[in-house]
Amino acid sequence: MNPTHEVFNQPAALSDYNLFDTNRPLRDALKFNAPALDTAELSRLGAALGSTAMQTHARLANVHGPVLHSHDRFGRRVDQVEFHPSYHELMKLATGSGLHGSPWSDENPSPHVRRAAGFMLFTELEPSTLCPISMSYAATPALRGNTAIYADWGPKLASRAYDPELKHWQAKPGLTMGMGMTEKQGGSDVRANTTRAEPAGRDGWGERYAITGHKWFFSAPMCDAFLVLAQTKSGLSCFFLPRVLPDGGLNAIRIQRLKDKLGNKANASSEVEFENAQAWLVGDEGRGIPQILEMGTMTRLDCALGTSGLMRQALALALNHTSQRKAFGKLLIDQPLMRNVLADLALESEAATALAIRLARAFDRPGDAHEAAMARLLTPVAKFWICKRGSHFAQEAMECLGGNGYVEEGGEGVMARVYREMPLNSIWEGAGNIMALDLLRALRKADAVVALAQELAAAKGAHPALDRLAAALPTRIEEMATEIEARRLAQDVALAVQAALLLQTAPAAVFSAFCDSRLAGNWGQSFGTLGAGADFDSIITRAMPR
Repeated sequence: MNPTHEVFNQPAALSDYNLFDTNRPLRDALKFNAPALDTAELSRLGAALGSTAMQTHARLANVHGPVLHSHDRFGRRVDQVEFHPSYHELMKLATGSGLHGSPWSDENPSPHVRRAAGFMLFTELEPSTLCPISMSYAATPALRGNTAIYADWGPKLASRAYDPELKHWQAKPGLTMGMGMTEKQGGSDVRANTTRAEPAGRDGWGERYAITGHKWFFSAPMCDAFLVLAQTKSGLSCFFLPRVLPDGGLNAIRIQRLKDKLGNKANASSEVEFENAQAWLVGDEGRGIPQILEMGTMTRLDCALGTSGLMRQALALALNHTSQRKAFGKLLIDQPLMRNVLADLALESEAATALAIRLARAFDRPGDAHEAAMARLLTPVAKFWICKRGSHFAQEAMECLGGNGYVEEGGEGVMARVYREMPLNSIWEGAGNIMALDLLRALRKADAVVALAQELAAAKGAHPALDRLAAALPTRIEEMATEIEARRLAQDVALAVQAALLLQTAPAAVFSAFCDSRLAGNWGQSFGTLGAGADFDSIITRAMPR
């Protein structure tokens, strides 16, 4: 072999490892939030997700993205999206693991926490296939607004079977759902929607309408049915719109094009037009926004979970690389400045995991007044803060790999995919300003303020900076007369809750370093600026993926 072709000092890829068993922060968060949870299935899922075979499927699904076929060879309109076989393998694993509608029928004592952990783990492998998974999960409670449709579709939305074929719902063992809310002229302002729904009769599924209009983001068009918003004489209303009609014919959903996105490449996001498409009313006419907000709450949870999973994957890749790559006579992970960066990233990742899993716990206890208040409070907070931190986190983790992290190929090419994916969760389902405003709405309810104080009480006296922040929050909330500081408030509520959680789920080294940096100000304006007193060894060892 030519001596110039010898390869050395290049790390082995991070593969064939168990994503769950090696994730100590996640396991500890589960012990705290769901102590009776049987994690055997999560361990099996973690092994599958870390396998070389599934990593190959993730790569292929992104390299060979979805292709739109608007017409068949004879000129007939078909509006179908073709996927690489690896995409379907990923979907089969996700549905088979119950990451979609199964929590709504699961008798496990903590079905939403179990599903949240699985969703985070799957995000480390491939996040874009989780779009239809997330929407199927979120659509189920909203669909209860039409009891007849829910009776027919609910069991198959919870089924762990996956069938990608376009056919009648009764002929499929399992179903998926998407949604179509935003339009080109309105975006997050769905009240500006112009799509119209006209009464078209009544049948076994209730009031039927003919819908004409467009949707600017319609995800994901290969799902079996969708929840959409359209205007009626009573105002904006929510509708169930299937791809295949009860009589077996195709519904008039015209896919105009697929979005060419920064990331999320394996998933098909589309623009569509409806030409008198048939749909059925869900809930009451004119109550579309409250109906759909129930769905939005669940997808916002998934945004926080997804970014937490991406953070964990980026951190694992950085730790794997730096523990094998040498520079200036020793491993990168042994270089003092690199240790500061890695420990700082580990703190951020664990805090995100703790907050996201805590939020999932709230959905397991809907009858508990405190948990209901925390769900209202923490949903916008977690969505805002965790997702807002994601892109900066991914950039810093990529820098740990240097040029190897910037390329698209090979095992470390996953880092580039993670980086391109990071902005999505911050934008999807309401960007930062929308979340900050939602927090203000939640805080106008007295029980939310009381619930926050109760949540932070467990950490009283544990750290002076946390005590000061917790004591100041009630006054700041009461004096919040304008929106101008809403983002700052969302940030500080998130940091306070994260710190209180880390006290209860993480070692003292993690809690102390988090409070010293994020709350006491012993920190710079970038990752890798922890104070010299942090226990770098303990923090890094805890985060290692092997």
